Amino acid sequence: MSSDAERLTELAVALVAIPSVSGHEQAITTWIADQVEAVDGVEIIHRQADALVFGRPGPWDVVLAGHTDTVPEQGNLPPRVEDGSVHGLGAADMKGSLAVMLALAREVPTLKLNPVFVVFGKEEVSFAESVLTPLLGLIPELTHVPLALVMEPTANQLHAGCLGNINAELTFHGRAAHSARPWLGVNAIAEAVRGLAQVVDQAPHDVVIDGLTYREVLSVTEMSAGIANNVIPDRARCVLNFRYAGNRSPAEAELTLRQRVGEGADLRILSHAPGAPASLSNPVLQRLRAQGLEVRPKQAWTPAAEFAASGVEAVNFGPGDPDFAHRRDERVSVEAMVSCLTILRDFLCV
Repeated sequence: MSSDAERLTELAVALVAIPSVSGHEQAITTWIADQVEAVDGVEIIHRQADALVFGRPGPWDVVLAGHTDTVPEQGNLPPRVEDGSVHGLGAADMKGSLAVMLALAREVPTLKLNPVFVVFGKEEVSFAESVLTPLLGLIPELTHVPLALVMEPTANQLHAGCLGNINAELTFHGRAAHSARPWLGVNAIAEAVRGLAQVVDQAPHDVVIDGLTYREVLSVTEMSAGIANNVIPDRARCVLNFRYAGNRSPAEAELTLRQRVGEGADLRILSHAPGAPASLSNPVLQRLRAQGLEVRPKQAWTPAAEFAASGVEAVNFGPGDPDFAHRRDERVSVEAMVSCLTILRDFLCV
């Protein structure tokens, strides 16, 4: 095993071993800070209980960003090393990336480009609880960096932009009545069945941006109605999830959702996390693309959107395989971490 492989394995195992379910990131933030403080030529620029910014003093050429939190445990702790991979909660999403960031931080004084590292919590929860967006407001210098690499799991491919994400409540109204005399009422479930037909029949809508195809999809994810078996319900509630291409503004996306739902029910936006454009013409990104990386659209939401909203063009790039994210058998390949480190090292030394 090479020295890079040994170091990355050691770091990934240590990171996975620290529980950091969303909202409980203080221990892992402290551990990362301790590692950074031991590196010559690197300083902690900002520290709080659930976030850390470190690197050399600016100006910075690129942000490397990663979240420290995980989804809840599924019997996948403690970590173990097996078959060339580090197994355990958060290994793919995204403690393998944090290991690469920490390994790269040791080389910062020798790099030609000047990266700044941002780690933050509460990414695996609702957008309203974001740690990153307020952090970008606290450190305005971060919003002047030419490019952000969000190290979400991409299997070492470049995933450009990201989808916006709207959750909305759709309520159908009827009139309650005894179920023995349903003609005296209006069944809200029947209204929902008719009203949702045009929603569930909608095929994915492909949107091409910079040659990349993003799929806009509208799904019914929750339904509830009725209070008793002998009562015709006067209300049926559904939750919709709309994933839309990052070239739409938030206002345009909400209008598009209302048009696709149509008339006959009340629509209320529950949460809205805007998307991010592809940004493939970014000159700093061109240096990274010169490493021969495959470029794909990001068919999901990521914190790249938060950087984009702050004026920083962003893409996604990390060693974790997205197919293993949030799984009971989550893992990250040591070889993938080594490849990621090598690619970033070469990119920053160009």
